[in-house]
Amino acid sequence: EGGEAKRRRRSIVRLRRPTNQLVTPLLTDLYQLTMAYGYWKSGRHEEAAVFDLFFRKNPFRGEFTIFAGLDEVLRFLGSFSFSESDLEYVAKTLNNPEQGFMDWLADINCRRIRVWAVAEGSVVFPRVPLLRISGPLAIVQLLETTLLNLVNYPSLVATNAARMRLAAGPGKVLMEFGLRRAQGPDGALSASKYSYLGGFDATSNVLAGKLTNIPVKGTHAHAYVQSYTSLNDLRSTALLSNENFLQSVLDTRTAFGFPDANDGELAAFVSFAQAFPDGFLALVDTYDTLSSGVPNFISVAVQIFKLGRKPLGLRLDSGDLSYYSIKSRELLRAAAKQFNIPELAKMSIVASNDINEQVLYSLKAEGHEIDAFGIGTHLVTCQAQPALGCVYKLVEISGTPRIKVSQDIHKVSLPAKKQAFRLYSRQGTPLVDLLLLNTEAPPKAGERILCRHPFNGAKRCYVTPARVVALLQEVWDGSKAGTGVVRPTPEDPDDVDGVGALFAVRKRAMAQVTDLRDDHLREVNPTPYKVSVSTALYEYMHELWQREAPIAEIS
Repeated sequence: EGGEAKRRRRSIVRLRRPTNQLVTPLLTDLYQLTMAYGYWKSGRHEEAAVFDLFFRKNPFRGEFTIFAGLDEVLRFLGSFSFSESDLEYVAKTLNNPEQGFMDWLADINCRRIRVWAVAEGSVVFPRVPLLRISGPLAIVQLLETTLLNLVNYPSLVATNAARMRLAAGPGKVLMEFGLRRAQGPDGALSASKYSYLGGFDATSNVLAGKLTNIPVKGTHAHAYVQSYTSLNDLRSTALLSNENFLQSVLDTRTAFGFPDANDGELAAFVSFAQAFPDGFLALVDTYDTLSSGVPNFISVAVQIFKLGRKPLGLRLDSGDLSYYSIKSRELLRAAAKQFNIPELAKMSIVASNDINEQVLYSLKAEGHEIDAFGIGTHLVTCQAQPALGCVYKLVEISGTPRIKVSQDIHKVSLPAKKQAFRLYSRQGTPLVDLLLLNTEAPPKAGERILCRHPFNGAKRCYVTPARVVALLQEVWDGSKAGTGVVRPTPEDPDDVDGVGALFAVRKRAMAQVTDLRDDHLREVNPTPYKVSVSTALYEYMHELWQREAPIAEIS
């Protein structure tokens, strides 16, 4: 049996590995191992257990969250196995536990684990299980910390990105620029991936682009402009078929009325155009945005247009972004009219510089002329709220529902193995998420359903849904080799970059956010979305609550 177990373990390892090689069974808290040993020592390690992974409060003072990280969860389950060096370290750390426990640890994998999950990219709400994990008690316990790590930050940054997408508006291009400010290499890669899932369009992170096919975008830094001190720094004055490109640019600048704009900056722009005649996008605020940067950009762009190529636009990285974007657009329109190049008026204006959700709303209110935003620090570090706060709670052991009781009602858990359904209105908007005991019949469209607040008996309502959608679907059955690990995604004609499964998840996220009522999405005081329980679950939960909570004595 030991040899067979090792062969099974090796077969699982051959499935898709986690993106980060550090995601192993040792990426956990010590108390998971001490509990596993305690379970084993008391002979309870094989008891059937069910855990729910959920969160208690939406982030960023909002009323929705985007669920992300499921793909990495499945990769972790498919590769879960303690290596020989892992086992040596565990034995040392636990001060040489009994050999029987170490033999058990050497043989375990996730073949007896089953997982139900909400689809990745779904809009989710507090207390609804994102994952329901069942299997032998000690094994399911060992998964806790890693699963929380794989879900918490991805869901947080995807939600942050979705909120910024709402603030910017659907027609704006959003680019993730946070690599240099992210919490280490893994934080940076995760931010690129999950901000794209939440609605961003591109990243500056080259490695993220290689790994995921997310479009990679970028221009140049101020250092590139500063490195040119005069026109004499140019090695060539030609571009494509125009041998006198530099002189043509200078003539354009004079004709446009800015002969005294910074020559070093102009030299930098010319050299960048020589390198990227089909991708010319210049950073215009190194010296003076309106008196030098924008006129120098226009002078180069006019001559690129005359060569039959199309420049991309300009980038603002400092100052009053609304004001400078409006004034830059005015200069572009004036040049378009003067040089009879209509497309010049439509050049993309990109803005960066410490942008957050509130800045995006403010810019919108001021009527800015920005087409694209590069957002870094506030996106990837989630400065407005650094953690989501997912938790992992035991809800059933050996078929018996369990409850976590607390003086803080916010921390009381919902017991038992549960189903989750989303009830929709005739207009197609979500009305309420309803949790039921797993033994209850699912709700049906067109049938009146009593929905109850989990803790407040006076809060209840009848709902007659036009549509009912089951939220939890089985995504992992370890007894079936490979289940849930590789699920081919049908090709989507909209996926022009070949992102694949991540594109489909992004599409789901954006569609589900759009489906929500406007009052759930508004920036200030959004309406809370209802998460209810069935009468059967309500009554059972409160009965169990009273049974488990001691009765206080007052004397």
